[in-house]
Amino acid sequence: MKFINVKTTDPYFNLALEQYVFDCLPRENEYFLLWQNDNAIIVGKHQNTEAEICREYVEAKKIRVVRRLSGGGAVYHDLGNLNFTFITDDGKKAFDFGRFCRPVIKALKKMGVKAELNGRNDMTIDGRKFSGNSQYFRGGRVMHHGTLMYDSDLSAVESALRVSAEKIQSKGVKSVRSRVANIRPCVAEDVDVEEFRRLLIAHLSEELPLQPFELTQQDIEQIETLARRRYRTWEWNYGNSPACTVEKSRRFEGCGNIQLRLTVKKGVIEGFDVYGDYFGNGDKRQLATALCGVALQRDAVCGALSSLDISEYFNHLTAEQFIGLLLS
Repeated sequence: MKFINVKTTDPYFNLALEQYVFDCLPRENEYFLLWQNDNAIIVGKHQNTEAEICREYVEAKKIRVVRRLSGGGAVYHDLGNLNFTFITDDGKKAFDFGRFCRPVIKALKKMGVKAELNGRNDMTIDGRKFSGNSQYFRGGRVMHHGTLMYDSDLSAVESALRVSAEKIQSKGVKSVRSRVANIRPCVAEDVDVEEFRRLLIAHLSEELPLQPFELTQQDIEQIETLARRRYRTWEWNYGNSPACTVEKSRRFEGCGNIQLRLTVKKGVIEGFDVYGDYFGNGDKRQLATALCGVALQRDAVCGALSSLDISEYFNHLTAEQFIGLLLS
């Protein structure tokens, strides 16, 4: 099994790297990748990006949002998190998560971590999730990738992702943070994330025949091209979203409660309405006319609303406050 120990933390490059290995490197080899992303949200192939992220927090923290090839849910990545990827032929049994998670669980147990495969695609410690896993299939080939939250900022996980109340209730807990956990407190001998990475490679090598593999300069150039054409684009990360209805609500001092209902398709606003106990004299249909057909991006929204006085529609509200709610 060829082992690519990825050093860059650029999420656009790293997702392009996965696809490049899957599509372009010799199929007679199996591949294992270990990698990190700095300050990123990775959304599933079939998700509507706007419905999964807290846009206001994402923009404030300069979190990069990237769509992956596989399905499943959105995940937050920081430098306290490691990601692993298996790419191999013999993808005959669809969504066999255990096959790829078991070597990782064995490696963690050698570090004193009592990890187990739980539910559809999670690895857990005492019922708390530290790893989400997903798979992509095409032409008899499978890509399995998963997260390993070693020392992640759990408050950022909670703030960056918009997890539905239904999903939280189905887990039988009250918040995002209460159902996730870091690995670090469970390791027998406390080490930083770099030492954890080294130990993980060492223990996995006892289970898997890992052979170091270096990308050529030509490989890197082709990965950069793929990243530029797909993974760095708004069209892929936001515009590729299926249609959805998003509701946003906030109370503003001196104005009241404003509830927005947006229909968004391929990242573009197709429907807009506003409700609430707010004070305002403007006709909300003018807002709908201005916003429909506009990409749900800050620059596009600011341009569409530039000729309107938002305080006429919402008493004492500034354009920046309204746009903040719209993009929250």
